[in-house]
Amino acid sequence: MSHVRVGPRAVMRSVAFLTAGVLAVPALAGCTSEDPAGKPLAEQDVAAAARARIADGGTLRWAVDSVPDTLNAFQSDADATTTRVAQAVLPSMYRMDETGSPRRNPDYLESAKVVETEPKQVVVYKLNQQAVWSDGREIGAADFAAQWRALSGKDSAYWTARNAGYDRIEKIERGASDLEVRVTFSRPYADWKSLFTPLYPKEVMGTPDAFNDGARRTLKVTAGPFAVEKVDTKADELVLTGNPRWWGEPAKLDKIVLRSVPRDERVSELIAGELDLAEIDPDTAEQVARAAGPRDAGTGTPLMGPDGTPAPGSGGSALPGPQGRSAAEALRSWAIANGSDEEAAEEETLAREKRRKAEAKQERRRKALSGFEVRKSLEPAYTQLALNGADGPLADERVRRAVARALDREKLAEAVLKPLGLPAEPVGSHLALSGQPVYADGSGALGEQDAKEARALLADAGWVPGGPVKKTEDGEEAAGAEKSEDDEDGKKSDGGDDGTYIVGEDDKNADGEDEKGNDGTDQESGEKHSSGKNTAQGGAPGAYAPKGTAAPAGAAAAPVAKDGKALTLRFVLPSGPGSQALRTVADRISDMLEKIGIGTEITKVPDESYFKDHVASGEYDLALYSWPASAFPATDARPIYAKPVPAADGSLNVAQNYTRVGTDQVDQLFDQAMGTLDQDKARDLLRKADSRIWAAAGSVPLYQRPQLVAARENLANAGAFGFETPVYEDMGFLKKGAQGAEAPASPSS
Repeated sequence: MSHVRVGPRAVMRSVAFLTAGVLAVPALAGCTSEDPAGKPLAEQDVAAAARARIADGGTLRWAVDSVPDTLNAFQSDADATTTRVAQAVLPSMYRMDETGSPRRNPDYLESAKVVETEPKQVVVYKLNQQAVWSDGREIGAADFAAQWRALSGKDSAYWTARNAGYDRIEKIERGASDLEVRVTFSRPYADWKSLFTPLYPKEVMGTPDAFNDGARRTLKVTAGPFAVEKVDTKADELVLTGNPRWWGEPAKLDKIVLRSVPRDERVSELIAGELDLAEIDPDTAEQVARAAGPRDAGTGTPLMGPDGTPAPGSGGSALPGPQGRSAAEALRSWAIANGSDEEAAEEETLAREKRRKAEAKQERRRKALSGFEVRKSLEPAYTQLALNGADGPLADERVRRAVARALDREKLAEAVLKPLGLPAEPVGSHLALSGQPVYADGSGALGEQDAKEARALLADAGWVPGGPVKKTEDGEEAAGAEKSEDDEDGKKSDGGDDGTYIVGEDDKNADGEDEKGNDGTDQESGEKHSSGKNTAQGGAPGAYAPKGTAAPAGAAAAPVAKDGKALTLRFVLPSGPGSQALRTVADRISDMLEKIGIGTEITKVPDESYFKDHVASGEYDLALYSWPASAFPATDARPIYAKPVPAADGSLNVAQNYTRVGTDQVDQLFDQAMGTLDQDKARDLLRKADSRIWAAAGSVPLYQRPQLVAARENLANAGAFGFETPVYEDMGFLKKGAQGAEAPASPSS
């Protein structure tokens, strides 16, 4: 499934204006004896197998979204593939475990400890004595120092995307031996474990030219189980080969080929046998699952085809009558057999040949996909509804809170995850996911879904039911009947509206669907349309219920208006393949907002311009996109939720806060969490920050993103990785007869 996603370490700047208030925050739900962090909602699914069961050699062909423009993970145009390559070819002091927490990587690091806190924080790293770069040089203090100088932010000649943490380092020295690195911080830094992962050689970090250009298309010096053989932009692939100087467990695979394959073309590439591993959308996952589904016990043929219909020759009958044919077809066949209709006989022959070819094609497709399986988990990322608080109606915190209180987040999570057989629980934190130490459900600071409270918030902000929506002279929709002379006397004018519910205006049921099961979506175009008047059962259009009669459950509320203008929000969505889930969620959100009187105008834009030209630039009211969950939220989440600050040119620097909503209290809590070395205290500070982010209602976390991966059945230790960092040297193809392999021990200590 494809979602628009942005990384917390990418830096994009934009100009916006911010208006945000401060609310009192109730006590955290996390102050109970039960650990609010919980457990990960889904484990990784990688077909874990012990190394002894994996064959030596082979090439893994892995579909990725792009061949990266740079191999330098600290540049602004680095992407997910850049990260994949860095994990395979460069040192990482820490790697993520099954809970999304950092764990020491023993291949590079024997130990790392805070040895002093006064007068300065000092961390001593003791490196693995076998750790060397591919040119034979030992990994050491010179590499740490070069990376610090490049990323400290003190030299503008380095085109860096971020310097968080590195800007707090005062000096780096050689320790008691060549294997020790002593790092002294000018200010306490809680997230020191986030540093030097990945670690680049001094040849890359040593000069601005080498940093800016030297590592974009090649990495001549590496230190992982794999090395970069080539980046082929013409073939849209990047090739990794085994590193002969690797000191750890040798890589099982000879090569890993990362191929750029568009999401909508991956099923064809799988069928053609051109891929071994690919993240896929739900439709492709369903095809793969059906191809590998139940088979006839006698013949071994599948009982269901990839499209869900009975497979050819399976004995299933998709049509009434003998052999799956209708009675009319049976009579026609009898006529053809008796020579009564030569033209019909010829047509039947052509039709049979067409069916035969279609069935043969379907069978080839099934056989090709039957060698794959779907591995599924939840990504360490969540999808949110962003509310742009820069200007317009959403600049008012009460309106943002009303929007948030109108959402049934459980139903939105179920719409995406339940059909996939994944846990459908809404995300309760902006800063972590279930199972991570910082996680706690802070949504109580905002309040549960409550349409009545949402309407009250709107009324408090001046948005009240204003009667029928009209067209103004400039063509814009407006609401609110103008007062007549009778109105001034306290009498109801003809055609006026005092909030009385009109029977027949809406025949939707409690689920937002009409009596025919429609949700207002054109079944062919997929576009949403507002409903006009129609006749409800037992009532005539325009009939009036007594004043004060409550509307039926699930009915759309009268449009709210202010100063004669209806409250309508611009909802921007990507239009490309793989974005159907986002569009489904957006439609449901629109229905939920309609029930409190808020209208939405959905605009679909090309994927390539969605984030840059709309979200980052602030050209939206509502938008859906995803953030990865970080093991270091004090560092990585701060720029996402920090209050925009004035830049030198008078504009506002929003960093990564694309909702333009922030408060001084949130900033202070992040700063305090980043500056304490007490992990429990830092965790509590971050949970308080999350509660205040909920209260400000700049963004609403919805659900953890699904991760669906098609993998060859005999491919081990690869697939849906969940929180855990992939172990590239353990990936490979099982030896013959090695099915049901035992899981290997964890590579981290």
